[in-house]
This record gives sequence, structure tokens and C-alpha cells, in this order.
Amino acid sequence: MKKTRTTKRWVKYLNCIYLLLVVVGCLAPSAACGEKGLNQVPEGFVALFNGKDLAGWKGLLSSPYDNPIKRAKLSPEALANEQAKADLSMLEHWTVKDGVLEFDGKGFSLATLRDYEDFELLVDWKIVNPRGDSGIYLRGTPQVQIWDPEQHKIGSGGLYNNKKNPSKPAMIADNPIGQWNTFRIKMVGERVTIHLNGKLVVNKVVLENYWDRSRPIFPSDQIELQCHGDPIHFRNIYIREIPRDEGPQPLTKDEKAAGFVSLFNGKDLTGWIGDTNGYIAKDGRIICQKGGNVYAKDEYSNFIFRFEFKLTPGANNGLGIRTPLNVNAAYQGMELQILDDTADQYKNLQPYQYHGSIYGVVPVIRGCQKPVGQWNYQEVTAKGGRIRIRLNGGLVVDADISKITDTMDKRPHPGLHREKGYIGFLGHGSQLEFRNIRIKELK
Repeated sequence: MKKTRTTKRWVKYLNCIYLLLVVVGCLAPSAACGEKGLNQVPEGFVALFNGKDLAGWKGLLSSPYDNPIKRAKLSPEALANEQAKADLSMLEHWTVKDGVLEFDGKGFSLATLRDYEDFELLVDWKIVNPRGDSGIYLRGTPQVQIWDPEQHKIGSGGLYNNKKNPSKPAMIADNPIGQWNTFRIKMVGERVTIHLNGKLVVNKVVLENYWDRSRPIFPSDQIELQCHGDPIHFRNIYIREIPRDEGPQPLTKDEKAAGFVSLFNGKDLTGWIGDTNGYIAKDGRIICQKGGNVYAKDEYSNFIFRFEFKLTPGANNGLGIRTPLNVNAAYQGMELQILDDTADQYKNLQPYQYHGSIYGVVPVIRGCQKPVGQWNYQEVTAKGGRIRIRLNGGLVVDADISKITDTMDKRPHPGLHREKGYIGFLGHGSQLEFRNIRIKELK
């Protein structure tokens, strides 16, 4: 049948309407491509779930260590043992199929590998069976509620465990069981705003600390997808971090009690030696300008070293530990990579070259580094041959180097098993910044 001019206008009009719905988010753009409703990453967000596997996620420790306060009291060895058990359970009960994260209703919750502070979270979820029940923990704390709206006539999206502050959503905005729903969750400080399927159901409500109601919500912790004994599906999980820059901070009361001391006075490079002309101290930060190696003046053997760093695009530096002075620490000691490994110039890196790796020797678990221009928090524990590295709360390296005889880069590393040496920043000509540098010696 020959199309009239009017018919052509209507077709063009309907196509425009469809594209408009895609842009405002009422339709998934990939739905037209046959990808079962899987979206592209929205601008400004990063994917927490890659649609393929469980990379970037870990199993939540079972009770009582699902409690962040009790979890923090575990020794590194006990924590590693508990995490190993939790990860085995995760692999048994959380699976990925056709871009969907499926939970079978058994086992324990799923947690992000790293911690988050302020953020905006997008997540699609679907209750599989009637009476289904789940939720999303923010900073390790319950919870943004998910449940069957036919059974619970108040709807999903409320901050269920609040007692003093509102706990119920403003309205029922759920889709029927078996259909996908979308949360947009924004958390800044203690306050949470939630949209469910485009409708505002929670508006800047304080999330209470379920684990200890005498204290405010944790400033930083992991995001969790809750196990509540019912099957639940998730997809299209994206996050946009909202930078929170509180500036240089003095030692906390807990750090002082634990025996930490500051290695940087925030004013000048007193206490540092080496190529100090390549670095300047300004506003509580050590700024690497020209590069070179700068070291804390004393030698250390076993320790916990904490610092924050902020990268510029393509920045390359390193953290030398147990290294002699004025040598190539990657081989004569140990170099832990400090690197913008997202830069295009590093697209062909080896696993032992990404940020946080023990250069040439031990690879790193990726996914914990913040975008360039934001402050990252890193903690390095060296105790005998055991080296542990945490990046923004996520354990990215846990290695016993005393058992390593063959290196990954097939080069000699004669300093790998040194028991003592200097700690220093190893500049490679890139600009970047450091702050809040402290250490605790382990006897």
C-alpha cells in the first residue's frame, strides 16, 4: 500500500516520541536492540555489575560479622578466613544469566568489593515469587526495603529499620510481581532520597545506624544486596560517586589509641629525605611536581601504613616499602603501583602493573579505585612475608611473598624478601598529591 504524506508524518512523529521516551529513561535504549532491557552506562556513572560475572563483588560475612562494627574487630587472618567462606557461599547462590544477577534465596547477601561514601545509585530489581522480600544496605546498614506490595500495603523503598525518622515510603510505586522496578537512591551524609519507578518515595530522610543507634550512620562502608530467604533478581546497577573532600585530617582518637603516628606535618617536608626538590608541601598535601624518590627518614620492618592520594590523568608513581635509598625500589625493595591505569596509554598493562599491584610480582584485584581527580584511601599492612593492601576499603592484595620464588615478570627481584627498609613515594615525572600519611609499627 502506498504511504500517504500524512502517514509518513505520523510515522516520523511516533519515532520522535519513542526516542524522547528513551532519552528521559522511560524506555531502555537497548530494548530496541533485543538486549532484554539492559541499558548502557548512564553518563557520569560507572557499572557496579558488568552483566557477565561477579567481578567487583564479594560474599557478605555471616552473622555476627555482617555487623560492620564487629567485622572491623576481626584480625586480618580471621577476616580473610571468614571472607573465603563467604565467597564460596556467594558462588553457590548468586549467578549471572543473560545480563541478570540472580539470587536463589539461599546463602547470604552480596556486597561490593569496596566501600562508598556519598553516591547516587541506580538499580533494577525484580521479585520472582509472591511474598518475596529483599533490600539494599547503604554503607553496610539496613536498609532500603524491597517486598511484595500485595503482602505489604505500604510498598517498597522505605528505610525499614528507622525508628526515630520516617521508615515508610510516601506512596506505593511498585510494579506487579514478576516485573522490573527501578530505584534511584541518593545518599549524601546521613540523608537518603529514593525514587521508585520515577516517583519520589523518600525525601532526604536520615538513615539511622541499625547496628548502634547511639551513633550516626557510618561515613563509609559497602553496599549490599540483601538475602532474605527469597529469590530476587537485579540488573543495570550503576553508581555515581559524589566527591566528599574533608581536607587533611589530624589523627583520630582511635588511631592515636592504636599507636599510629603522622609522617607529615602538613606544612613542609621535615622528616622526609631524598629528592625533596621534586615535591612541595602545600595546604596539608605533599604534591609531586617533578618526580624523583622521597622517603620518610626512618626505616621500617612491620607496619600498617595509611595514606590518601589523588591522581591526575595518566599519573604514574609508586610506593616503595622496605627499600634501600636511591635504588630502583621495584627490584631492590618492593614497589606498590600508584597509577591511573584507566588512561589509554596503559591499555596494554600486565596484571602485575595495575594500581595496587606489587610491581612485577603480585597482581591486584581491580575495581576499587575512584575516578581520576578524587581522593583515594589506601592502607598497606606488612607483617613478615604477608603483604595486604586495601584500597577504599576493598582488599585488593593479600599475598605471602615469602613463598614466592618465580616472579610474574620473570625478572630478578633481589629486594623482595628484605625485612627492613625505607618507605617512600617514587615519582615518575607525573603530578599527583598525597595527604593524611600515618604509620603504626607492628612489633
